[in-house]
Amino acid sequence: MGIEIERKFLLTGNDWQELAGGTAYRQGYLNSQKERTVRVRTIDDKGFLTIKGISVGATRMEYEYEIPVEDARVLLDELCEKPLIEKNRYKIEFAGFIWEVDEFFGENEGLIVAEIELESEDQQFERPQWIGEEVSGDPRYFNSNLIKNPYSSWDK
Repeated sequence: MGIEIERKFLLTGNDWQELAGGTAYRQGYLNSQKERTVRVRTIDDKGFLTIKGISVGATRMEYEYEIPVEDARVLLDELCEKPLIEKNRYKIEFAGFIWEVDEFFGENEGLIVAEIELESEDQQFERPQWIGEEVSGDPRYFNSNLIKNPYSSWDK
């Protein structure tokens, strides 16, 4: 069984921008219920189908499969819930971990979050200076919820 243990944080400042180049991601959801999500994603010239279970703490089941990129593009354009998630992802190595920083565009312009994947929920890690408040438990920051309640509609 695939398991994902992930913690999510807001960022402080822009120092992270100098540390990596971004890769364009485009993703949408065939199902965005909290009990299960089915995501379609393109990254460069590759397509992926991902199935995730409900989060319990920072842990949930996750299965990901590569699919033909043209199939992924058709699913995104024709079958996925709208709006799609458009973002650049920056992978930054720090103190033995890879931090994934997502800079969102479109309906979620202005939102930037960082995620770290762990082997256990209580695993210790050092935070870079540009990591701010933890939002792992706030469902507003789940990508699957950003299609229903985009960042542009939040009271900030």
